Amino acid sequence: MSSRERNTTTQMLIGAAVILAGFMFLIDNLGWIDLDMRVHFWPFVLMVVGASTLAQAPRRGSGAYLAGGLMIGFGAVSLLKGLGLIYISWKVLFPIGIIALGVLMVFRARHRSSSTSAADAMADVDNPDRSALFNVSEGETSERVLDLTAVLGGFQRKVTTQDFRGGDITSIMGGVDLDMRTASLNGTAVLNVFALMGGISIKVPTDWTVELEGTPILGGFDEKTMEPKDASKRLVVRGTAIMGGVEIRN
Repeated sequence: MSSRERNTTTQMLIGAAVILAGFMFLIDNLGWIDLDMRVHFWPFVLMVVGASTLAQAPRRGSGAYLAGGLMIGFGAVSLLKGLGLIYISWKVLFPIGIIALGVLMVFRARHRSSSTSAADAMADVDNPDRSALFNVSEGETSERVLDLTAVLGGFQRKVTTQDFRGGDITSIMGGVDLDMRTASLNGTAVLNVFALMGGISIKVPTDWTVELEGTPILGGFDEKTMEPKDASKRLVVRGTAIMGGVEIRN
């Protein structure tokens, strides 16, 4: 399946979910069913995001299958709880969500480790931080492949590698600030991003062509880069922003 076909599939999925949400609001307002959208809406959004992640999994790798499955599962259980179809205490459900997030982070770390070259492994010695939980991590990195996860915390990274190859950036109620203006790449690099009630800011060199393939849900993608003279260096930014934002600029 081509990139354009996968993008169309994702957009159709999001569109169908928006239509379904509209019908839910309509029948609730008509009094046909009694829904508390403050309780039921966020699990629905989480399930939609999970489905969108699964739709993008063929190009994002096995980690996207796990992330999508976890979001759909957690959202479904939360929705069934809200509807009164199952009973499970938030004292149990919330820790399960934390455990699921930890499993996802461990899986991504193992996958990243197994796919990293020896040269990247040597660079990891000087760049050990990949997760920011309740803190802000600052520094410089020469890694060719990025894998950063900020949860209620943040990253401020200056990327200096001259052979950037992409990676994965996740921000959950946190922030990631990448300064890549001194970096370079050969050909095309793909950067997968996910922002949930958080923000991701990326500064790129003026000779990079930026292509956005993002899905905003109550959030946004903003690209403010200058068009270079040639398109020999291309950065593709893919992902989802939910009640958050992703900005790319020079």
